[in-house]
Amino acid sequence: MRSTRPARTDEDAAALSVPPFAWRPVALVAAVPAIVLLVVLGRYGYHRDELYFLDAGAHPAWGYPDQPPLVPLLAHALDMLPGPALPWLRVPGVLAAPACVLLGAATAREMGGGRWAQVLTAALVTVCPLTYGLGELLSTATFDVLCWAAIGWLLVRWVRVRDGRLLFAVGLVAAVDFQVKWLIPFLLAALLAGVLAYGPRELLRSGWLWAGGAVAALSWAPGLAWQAAHGWPQIEMGRIIAAGQSFGGRPLFIPMQVLLTGLVPAGVWIYGLVMLWRADRLRPYRFLGAAYVLLLAVFVLTGGQAYYLFGLYPALWAAGAVVWRERPPRAWLRWTASPVALAVTFPIVLGLSVPVYPVSIVARTPLTAISDVLGETVGWPRFVAAIARGYRTLPPAERATAVVLTLNYGEAGAVNRLGGGYGLPRAYSGHNGYWYWGPPPVSRGAAVLIGAPDFEAYSRRAWADCRPAGRIDNGVGLDNEEQGYTVLVCRRPLRTWARIWPGQRHLG
Repeated sequence: MRSTRPARTDEDAAALSVPPFAWRPVALVAAVPAIVLLVVLGRYGYHRDELYFLDAGAHPAWGYPDQPPLVPLLAHALDMLPGPALPWLRVPGVLAAPACVLLGAATAREMGGGRWAQVLTAALVTVCPLTYGLGELLSTATFDVLCWAAIGWLLVRWVRVRDGRLLFAVGLVAAVDFQVKWLIPFLLAALLAGVLAYGPRELLRSGWLWAGGAVAALSWAPGLAWQAAHGWPQIEMGRIIAAGQSFGGRPLFIPMQVLLTGLVPAGVWIYGLVMLWRADRLRPYRFLGAAYVLLLAVFVLTGGQAYYLFGLYPALWAAGAVVWRERPPRAWLRWTASPVALAVTFPIVLGLSVPVYPVSIVARTPLTAISDVLGETVGWPRFVAAIARGYRTLPPAERATAVVLTLNYGEAGAVNRLGGGYGLPRAYSGHNGYWYWGPPPVSRGAAVLIGAPDFEAYSRRAWADCRPAGRIDNGVGLDNEEQGYTVLVCRRPLRTWARIWPGQRHLG
């Protein structure tokens, strides 16, 4: 496809000249999160989402009720590499974190920022808590954030060089993101609205843009078809997420943007957002600010998760860094970009965001309330061992047809990942994608159940004899989701699995 570039004026030619990329200092800064994440790699254990991905990837499909297929398929591929799976699952996050740092610095350069602005942007991404929170495990958010940051950089670069192939690349990145998380349509719609409101509107006349959009739409089509064939469970998931918001929900959504990006780094992105409307040199990129404000409003109204916007922050940090010295903010804000403030912030961020402490210390602190990721990676071996003890209380003849039934996907994934060494049968669950992989192949039989009290009450109606066979104890008293649950051994089934299974379905 031919690139249609408008004739350039002298002013346009001057805009093509940007400072060189400060590779050495930016690369040194970008190496910091990679090194940190490598040091703590696998320090605790599997996260419940990683356990789910491993099982989902073994059931390949064009979609799942709660996500597109790419991350589960990646987890399955990484599981096939030699050695334990856990370190391999963490490698994408180790790579994604420095990639976000580099994209932030590159965006600052495209906006005309020199060495100081590029390094400042890189440092701000590096000391942001979410950089580590999203990089320390395999998650859909890790790749989604990276795709958003890449789209921001591609559009900012297009503004400068007007190369239509960059717009086609936006479509390719969006096509990948459609296979990761279903947030990308929100970003594309917000960017389109920003361009319509503030320009540059010639972007919309590029054939490259629409060719890239066609590729993205084709990428989305199989997932849409899967959702339509299964009753659109993703819509139901969206309602459930909105109803059970974490991080304080709607009232605290905006304050959480400051806390999740860091009190110190937030000063620069807020300044950058304001300067997109007030600084002449940032006028061509005002559409980014408009997209951010629009998405902020949409996610507050729809009950989105507080981290959804993180992919736009590298561009906002870049905008703030580019004009920081030309139009310095007031003294009360100026300190947020100082080396001292960033240096003091960094160890605090690490202490709150990554698993640097022994698990026993974490259990005695409110760290899991700040970062629930830590609690979700503790205790799975002891969890499976407790289930195995309950399973062994069954007579040998009943073990042949017994199954493990869990309340959520993390529990089922833990049994399927770690239960082989205990001789446990495969676990089943009605949670999210697991419901579609059931019911068990046997007609009826005994079950070892684990879950909340209301789950136990329901299960007791399906078996005539349900008896406690132990409790879950992670060994350090850490108050995570499974701690204290009863292991229930149920015999003498009153219903077949075919009748039990429809009532097991639940999303969350």
